[in-house]
Amino acid sequence: MSVGFIGLGNVGAKLSGSLLRNGVKLSVHDLDQSLVDGFVEQGATDGESPAKMMDSCDVVITCLPSPATSAAVVEGEGGLLSTLTPRKIWMEMSTTDAAEVERLGAMVQAKGGLAADCPVSGGCHRAATGNISIFAGCERDAFEQVLPLLTKMGRRILHTGPLGSASVLKVITNYLATANLIACSEALTVAAAAGMDLKTSYEAIRISSGNSFVHETESQVILNGSRDISFTMDLVAKDIGLFQQVADRAGVALDLNPKMIEVFQDGIARYGPRELSPNIIRRLEDATGLDIRALGFPAEMTDDEPEEIGAEVIV
Repeated sequence: MSVGFIGLGNVGAKLSGSLLRNGVKLSVHDLDQSLVDGFVEQGATDGESPAKMMDSCDVVITCLPSPATSAAVVEGEGGLLSTLTPRKIWMEMSTTDAAEVERLGAMVQAKGGLAADCPVSGGCHRAATGNISIFAGCERDAFEQVLPLLTKMGRRILHTGPLGSASVLKVITNYLATANLIACSEALTVAAAAGMDLKTSYEAIRISSGNSFVHETESQVILNGSRDISFTMDLVAKDIGLFQQVADRAGVALDLNPKMIEVFQDGIARYGPRELSPNIIRRLEDATGLDIRALGFPAEMTDDEPEEIGAEVIV
């Protein structure tokens, strides 16, 4: 099976790297030609354009920063739809709007193709090792066809239901992660203000009912001072904005998410859209004059789980 991968950013480069490392015949495309050249040096092919990739590949994967970018790649001039033929597959691995995935997927299906939305969750450090979790929203026939590829990129693969369902669940999980990030930032700041040792505070949270995946990852890079989790404030704002859209369409009035959107809009206004997302704690550092750092924490997260071929999670 020949695969094209469009979008070699923080996540896309790691996912496509897992495919290449596991022997998949891969072509790649990105607006940054230097990223493409780096993959070509490792054995990939320069896909040149979305249209050429869909013409020459069985499957084309997109992993892009916004719904608008995905739409341009799929339906724009020289896009995937221009060369898509029956039984070819489009996999959307971006974090995006479920309604937009459904719309674009319907266009793919109208031409006889298969569509799946397959966002990932678990952090860039796990994407790098092929141990990330992947949600897959698509018909079961399409899922069976893409599962061998998904198990090369991820450890735990969950078939979530029809097209669009994975994107709904992805923004739900990102909403929860953002809530955890803001809460961890406040908890660490209050601990410091109350005179607590921050290494002891970190450990107390880790072994208690207050623990979370976000605490075990993002709290560590916050305390190191690097704040480097390979994710930026504009992407957080996009994701919780997409979650708000899901809630609005479902007619659910929310209390917490609108406040979180306000917090990140303020962070972007203060520090810029490309500021690392854990630096949302700077709002509290600036307000209190505290420096929320401690010795003994890593500058970035690494995955020490051995890489294995993934498998479907059975509900």
